[in-house]
Amino acid sequence: MDIVTWILAGAGLGWITFSYLSLNAERGLVVSIVIGAVGGLIGGKLIAPMFTSASTAAAGQGELSIATVLFAGAAAAAALAAGNVVHKRWGV
Repeated sequence: MDIVTWILAGAGLGWITFSYLSLNAERGLVVSIVIGAVGGLIGGKLIAPMFTSASTAAAGQGELSIATVLFAGAAAAAALAAGNVVHKRWGV
């Protein structure tokens, strides 16, 4: 359940950056959502365990941890910003 929440948080940020902030507008909505979802997954699965306490990680198996969702959102935002920079710099 946590993985789905991280992906949805990242995908939601991807949609917001495309719709309201007009970032990644040249590449399209689907690409923005995918970049955000992948960033959210990386943030929740890889980055959050490095910074959260052991008690949060142990409790996170059955419950949703707000800290991991925040890390997933931050990683998704970073991935979207990096994708925007790469697109403007190299046109990829």
